Amino acid sequence: MCCFCADSMTFNILQLFKISDVKKYRPLKIDIIPYQLVFHKPAGTSRGVLHTKDSWFVILTHAEKPGIRGIGECSLLPGLSPECNGDFETVLHEVKAEPEKWVNDQSLSTTYPALRFALETALRDWQNEGQKILFPGPFTQGLKSIPINGLIWMGTPEEMIKQIHEKIESGFTTLKMKVGAINFEKELEIIRYIRSYFNSKALTLRLDANGAFSACEALNKLQMLSPYDIHSIEQPLRAGQPGHMALLCQKSPIPIALDEELIGVYSPAEKIHLLDTIHPQYIILKPSLHGGISGAEEWIQLANERDIGWWITSALESNIGLNAIAQWTANIQALGVQGLGTGSLFKNNFTSPLYIQQGMLSYNPRQAWEINLPIT
Repeated sequence: MCCFCADSMTFNILQLFKISDVKKYRPLKIDIIPYQLVFHKPAGTSRGVLHTKDSWFVILTHAEKPGIRGIGECSLLPGLSPECNGDFETVLHEVKAEPEKWVNDQSLSTTYPALRFALETALRDWQNEGQKILFPGPFTQGLKSIPINGLIWMGTPEEMIKQIHEKIESGFTTLKMKVGAINFEKELEIIRYIRSYFNSKALTLRLDANGAFSACEALNKLQMLSPYDIHSIEQPLRAGQPGHMALLCQKSPIPIALDEELIGVYSPAEKIHLLDTIHPQYIILKPSLHGGISGAEEWIQLANERDIGWWITSALESNIGLNAIAQWTANIQALGVQGLGTGSLFKNNFTSPLYIQQGMLSYNPRQAWEINLPIT
């Protein structure tokens, strides 16, 4: 189980940038720049195949220190991000028009969590002189690294086996494999193939179904998977079926991690109700989907109180958003293997100090950033 240092739970947007500070440093200016990330290879999930992914970059400046820019990333996932449902473009115009109002708007956590994450991290970057060092410490000094899992996307059996060999040869000792899109027997064959070469002591295997199993078939499929020493399976059922999910968590021979189930659950009372109803073994945290960093930290506190494990993953951010998540993850001293290996997925990602070696995400403080955005 991961752990969390409770003393570090101090990330609050109002503590970072109080209203009095806003008045002191007026006028604030926020620019918002759209950017489309392009995958090296199609990324297959049970919800479909991704070729591109959209992000918006929030650039924050103020007149008294015009050379300092804070940058945050608003990363949206179609079908998952609440921002995709309606008036997001209108909201972006309002943020640009009234930045003082929006940087302190707590309601963003419930309606625009990815935008909240972008504003939180842009503010923290600005506070730290725009150097992309949001949480200084051993990670950003290059002294400590974060263990991460290698991600195996859905594809043909041959493609998935090729990915598995590449990840293992790169030094990963934990793999996360997407399941639920191809024939289940073929997926079992792939898992059987993995275990024929690597037992659970040599290789930890996580699965992610993205809600692909039906309530009537899920337990049977999990029982068929259980002989292969599966660490956990994320979201076996489609979100929004708390009764079925609770029963599955109770009976499953494989520990269950909630992912999409957490989306749209923002108030403390709602979070408590969900955790106490379903009793999952793990929860998966994505700041861009769960109310920003402050929203994710609230989930962590509630999970710790219930002895529920957790780990942190990205929502397919570019290196800008991934950098913020990684630094926060290191800052709260999260233990265990995290899901932060997505930076290499894109053809047009930004050059950054982040790099992956032997299944570890590290930060090279001598590597300069190269961010090619039309920043005014």
